[in-house]
Amino acid sequence: MSIAEIIENFSFLDEWDDRYKYLIELGNGLEPFPDSLQNSETKVQGCVSQVWIACREEPGSDPVLHFIGTSDAHIVRGLIAVTLAIFSGRRASEIVETDEQEIFNELGLSEHITPQRSNGLRAMVARIKEIAQGALQTA
Repeated sequence: MSIAEIIENFSFLDEWDDRYKYLIELGNGLEPFPDSLQNSETKVQGCVSQVWIACREEPGSDPVLHFIGTSDAHIVRGLIAVTLAIFSGRRASEIVETDEQEIFNELGLSEHITPQRSNGLRAMVARIKEIAQGALQTA
């Protein structure tokens, strides 16, 4: 699902209880994350919940990066789904330059998720941008 579709669907939901349910649905729709990838290399540091993000890179001077992720927490898996909708399938240079905070503000995430989840969300984004920056340096 694209980030535009997620933003549109969020706009139809007035109550935050419904938005949390929608986040959980998004998380349930994540691509399966292999147990073999749940390791220290893919684990995101700075999250209270267990979070793993892995990347597959298409070759090129500005590679397209495809991310998968998972968590042991339902709402966090939804936040991963939103984050992957923003970044996955894009060129590394686009990922590095993306202002995700604008999107998170549009969704109202900043005001409605706990400080711990906000910290985890920042850690996920930092990890994705770190991977993208590394892909640009090795390309």
